[in-house]
Amino acid sequence: MISIRDLGHLFFPAYCAGCGSPLYKGERGICLHCKLRLPRTLMHDEPDNAVEALLWGRVRIHAATAFLRMVPHGLAHRMIHELKYKENQLIGETLGGLFGEELMSSNRMSGFDVILPVPLHPKKKMMRGYNQCQCIAVGLAEATGKTVGEKYLVRARNNESQTRKGRVDRWKNSEGLFECRHEEDLKGAHILLLDDVITTGATIEACALEILNIPGVRLSIAALAVPIY
Repeated sequence: MISIRDLGHLFFPAYCAGCGSPLYKGERGICLHCKLRLPRTLMHDEPDNAVEALLWGRVRIHAATAFLRMVPHGLAHRMIHELKYKENQLIGETLGGLFGEELMSSNRMSGFDVILPVPLHPKKKMMRGYNQCQCIAVGLAEATGKTVGEKYLVRARNNESQTRKGRVDRWKNSEGLFECRHEEDLKGAHILLLDDVITTGATIEACALEILNIPGVRLSIAALAVPIY
């Protein structure tokens, strides 16, 4: 019997966010070929990895990692572009799920209690229609059995885009951007702060400094991708 989803794929075929080829039944957001070619960092149990080195001396963290290595116009870059600018929320959930499976097999990264996605300002979220980090968090939560705490971290003001800014300008642009709410719920928790891409670390640092004001918290950081050249 043909399902509604199968009929939808017949008239509006789904395409791989990595290579653009049609997806076969059972493939979700990404084809098997691209899934096998994902540029995984495999750094989750590596102390002082590239993400942790980026944050040295800036914030106090338990551990940090990223799922994919991103290079210009590479596979990870294309998929993240689909997620952020082509309304392909499914690829965020799919990659988040694959990331979550790896984190649960990690000794250093598996012990968190709640996932806090980096928030968008409400105006930007309204324009885009969704928060890409929330999409990743949904997939990660499904794979790990953890909860997503979207209400705890909010963006207090709408800053300019960080895309074309250097390290110092990104840091200045991120000052006072975020605030924590319902902090009593998070006292003593191990929080996983989740971003889509970490470049200079300015946004993550601004979020982390607010979270670390909560008594007794431990903070780990995860990104779907990190530029490694």
